[in-house]
This record gives sequence, C-alpha cells and structure tokens, in this order.
Amino acid sequence: MRLHRTGHSRRSLVAGALATVLVALAAAAGPAFADDFDDQRAATEARAAAAAARAEELAASVEGLSAELGQAVLDLQATEARLPIAQAELATAQADLERTQREAALVTARLEDARSQESSITTTIEADGARAEEIRAAVGQMARRAYKGETAATSLSVVMDSTSTEDFVSQYGMVSTALRTQTKALDDLDQISATNKNSQARLAAIKVKVTELKAEADQKVVEADAAKAAAAARQAEIEQLIADQSARKAAIEAMRAQAESEQAQVDAERNTIASELADIIAKQRAAAEAARAAAQAAGKSAPAVAAPSGSVSGAIFGNPTSISPMHVTSEYGMRLHPTLGYVRLHAGIDLRTYCNTPEYAAADGTVQWAQNRFGFGNQVMIDHGTINGNSVMASYNHMTRFVVSGGQGVTKGQLIGYSGNTGTSAACHLHFEVYVNGSTVNPRPLLGL
Repeated sequence: MRLHRTGHSRRSLVAGALATVLVALAAAAGPAFADDFDDQRAATEARAAAAAARAEELAASVEGLSAELGQAVLDLQATEARLPIAQAELATAQADLERTQREAALVTARLEDARSQESSITTTIEADGARAEEIRAAVGQMARRAYKGETAATSLSVVMDSTSTEDFVSQYGMVSTALRTQTKALDDLDQISATNKNSQARLAAIKVKVTELKAEADQKVVEADAAKAAAAARQAEIEQLIADQSARKAAIEAMRAQAESEQAQVDAERNTIASELADIIAKQRAAAEAARAAAQAAGKSAPAVAAPSGSVSGAIFGNPTSISPMHVTSEYGMRLHPTLGYVRLHAGIDLRTYCNTPEYAAADGTVQWAQNRFGFGNQVMIDHGTINGNSVMASYNHMTRFVVSGGQGVTKGQLIGYSGNTGTSAACHLHFEVYVNGSTVNPRPLLGL
C-alpha cells in the first residue's frame, strides 16, 4: 500500500535525519583547530553541503522500490549512519564521566582539607581562649594581692623595710621577678589576643571556603550523575541500534523476492515504453516519407526526410519545475541497487520539487499520453519534435495528477500537472527523462545545467 503525504514527504523527513547525522560525522572529521575563522566557516559549510548531498543521494537510492521496501532501506541507512555517531558520543560521555569523577574526588579532598583546617583553627581558638582566661585570672589575682598589700609594690618599700643588706637584695629580687612576671603575662595576653583575632579571621575565611567547596562538591556530584546517565543512555542506544540494524537487515532480506519482482515489473514497463516510443517514431517517419512521396507524385518538390544524427546538444529545454534555479538531487547514470546489490541505470535526473507544486512543459510539443505507468506513477510523455532528424521526447514522472491529455499540444512553460510521489517513488520530486530516438540520454546538458 502506498503512503501519500501532502506536506513534507517521507524521504524528505528521512533525508533530514540523515543529513543531521552526516553533518555530525563530517564535522567530527574536520580539523580540530583553525586559525582563520572564515576558513573554518567555509570548511563547515562545505562539509554541511556534502553531508546534505549525501543524504539526498541515499534517499534517492530507493527510487524504484515500493514504499514499504524503500522505507526499510532508508531506516537501515539511518540506523547505520547513526551508529558511529552514537559510539563517538558514548566515548565522549565516558570521558566526561571520568573527568567529572576526578574533579568530584579532587573537590571532595579539598573540602575535607578545609574542614580539617576549620577544626584545627577552632581547637586553637578554644585553647588560646582558655589560656587567655588563665592569664587574666592570674593578673587579676596579682592586682588584688597588691591592693591588699600582700606584695611589695615599690622599690621604696624594699629600702625602708629592709633590715640588712642581704634582706634588701632578697626583697628587691623578689619584687623584680614579680614585675617581670606580671609584664610577661600582660605581653602574653596581648599576643594571644592578636593571635586569636587572626585565627578568627582565618576561621571565617575557611568557613566561607567550606561553604563554597560544599556547593561545588554537590554540583560535581550532579554533573557526574548526568555524565553517568548520558553514558548509560548512549550505551543503551547503541545496543538498540545494533538490534535494529540486525532486524532491518533481516526484514530487507525477507523482502528480496518482493524487490526482484518489483524490479522485473519496472524493467518490463520500461521495455513497454521503449517499444511504444519506437512504434511512434517509426509511424512518424513512415508518415513523413509518405507525405514526401505524395508531394513528389504531385510534382512538388519535397526535401528528403533527415536521417537521425544520433545526438542532440544545447540547452533545448526550459525549467520544468517551480524551483528556480533548478536543483538536481540525483544524477543520470548507473546506480547500485540498495537491496539486490546489482548496478542499474537511473535513466533520468531527479529535480527538486515539493508536493503538489506545478510542473511545466520544458519545450513546445504534443502530449503522447498522460497515464499511470507501473514504477513511473502518473506520467506525462511529451513529443518535443525532431532536432537534426532526431526524435526528442521527455517524460515527467511521479505526478500527483496531470492536467493535460494525449494528443494535446502544449507550449514551453505551460502547466501540465503537479509534482507528487506516485509509482515506486520515495518522495515528492520530478523524475525527468529525455529520449533521443527512443533511448534515454542525460537530461542535464539539455536543461542547460
């Protein structure tokens, strides 16, 4: 059963996906660094254009297959194109996971070190505080004893109270020692206060650092979890892609007989068309010869019917599509069959159109037929006359519908139908074939491309 779309075609959607994948592949293969931004941009644009062209080539390769088989081939191509990208993304995700885990471990170590410093400074502050309290208590006690007269406070009292030289020396030494002790205690207290103040400042800074490192550590855990999830997702995707690849190859292999049958039918239809064209050409030449003979019998001069030269050159056709300038999505020539594995002729060129957009007669002529042909879909065959004795005809294929009929004369640029996806086609496009003396030739130069 054929699937019709009024918007973007099936092949366009798949080609878009293939283009995205191939752009990623092309970008990954490019140089890692570039000094010149313009060169870098040009290289990127060239890779993107090559990837888009490759995507269209892949999509065009299924022309001639049924919708079901063509979709199976496109699905396999998309899977096989995505697989190396997913594998590269897995490697990146695993590298990201290893990096985030290393960073998380480093931040955790720094956090533990900061917490250790915080604990050490806190212990030092507490010890210094206790020591300061002890010194303050001792100084206060000395002050109270001096107030009560329990200690010699001045050198004068030592002189007045001494009973002998030895007593004087003894008492003076005791007073000096007490003064030195008191002075040292006050100095120690000042030093402890200064040290404690510095420790408090360091503690405040360490607390801020701990808070920052804790937030950073939490963020690294989140990043590591995300990297782990990304790696797991890519691994799961790769496993699924491999399974899909195997299943799709099996499905295509199962449809091999169907593909062979379809190809045989397309070949048979092409042979039928070639036979019909040969018959038309023969009748036209016979009619021309008869007309010449009749003219001569009537005593009139009549030029001989020109023998076919065998070739036609020059831009004899105008643009048959509504896309300007014309854009070729698939060339004329030999093409590998995506399922059966043999080379076959792509007997025309594919021109970009969109679904239900106008198609025009590429030159003046007469419609030979407008009908549905197996593989070609809705086809309009136009006889564009003779050039240098050569019969020139063109077929416009896969139309959604046509608006002309057999025997009707048309002029260059006249509307003949609307582009579509009928026949063994994978997308809305114009498959344009040119026949010279009943055999296909490359239409590109005749379109001025």
